Amino acid sequence: MGIGNRVLGGCVAVLCALGLVGTPQGAVAAEEDRGRVLVAGGTGGTGRHVVAELLEQGYSVRVLSRSAESVRNAFGDTVEAVEGDVRDAATLVAALEEVRWVISTIGSSGRADPANSPEAVDYRGVRNLVEAAVASGSVEQFVLVSSMGITQPTHPLNRFANNILLWKGLGENALRFSGLAYTIVRPGGLIDEPGGQGAIMVGQGDTMAQGRIPRADVARVSVAALGREAAVRRTFEIVVDSAGEPAAVETVFEGLEPDSETRIGG
Repeated sequence: MGIGNRVLGGCVAVLCALGLVGTPQGAVAAEEDRGRVLVAGGTGGTGRHVVAELLEQGYSVRVLSRSAESVRNAFGDTVEAVEGDVRDAATLVAALEEVRWVISTIGSSGRADPANSPEAVDYRGVRNLVEAAVASGSVEQFVLVSSMGITQPTHPLNRFANNILLWKGLGENALRFSGLAYTIVRPGGLIDEPGGQGAIMVGQGDTMAQGRIPRADVARVSVAALGREAAVRRTFEIVVDSAGEPAAVETVFEGLEPDSETRIGG
């Protein structure tokens, strides 16, 4: 299947029961497998929504985690669990075998565990995952969930969270200059509220001053980017206007400018 080929998918009952996704009206069984997606960070807050959205859309999902048991506890047998650690490049080789797409929602927790510092995870971990994707020869597109505010050195998150946005920016560049087809999604403040309830506002150049967005909407945008030419080599920010009218998620990509050597998303 070439990039851009779209196939309808159906809702996965297990995840509907967990409340991660709702049963859409007129849902049908997937007509064909849309390809295997490796989700890094799939047991995290945003990652769980990404996995749910992928399954609903008919993708085959492999979840990368340091603990296969944590994946099984989260998703049962609806996904394939693979053990690996983004901080250890050697553990990622098997994880990328026969993977068509990658979505990364990994993030550091350095304040709780120094071994998971922003440098180790948001930069070096992303870089390791990107390099493994390149080496696999099978990955067609890599979607990275990053953060709004990347280009602002004085952002409070840098002061209070070990320069996390600066390290995320280096992680973005590792992907941006890897040669892979990529999409970099920069959400505003993440909130645990239902998705699809407001208008998704899109920006480029990291000029949005503030804003929040449900994790579910970040997942919807990330999955919708797969195989979509208008999303490739694009970096953009997203927040939600709760008073705005919801629209089809595909409209997020309308009018996005591609990254270039002189404008690399910032």
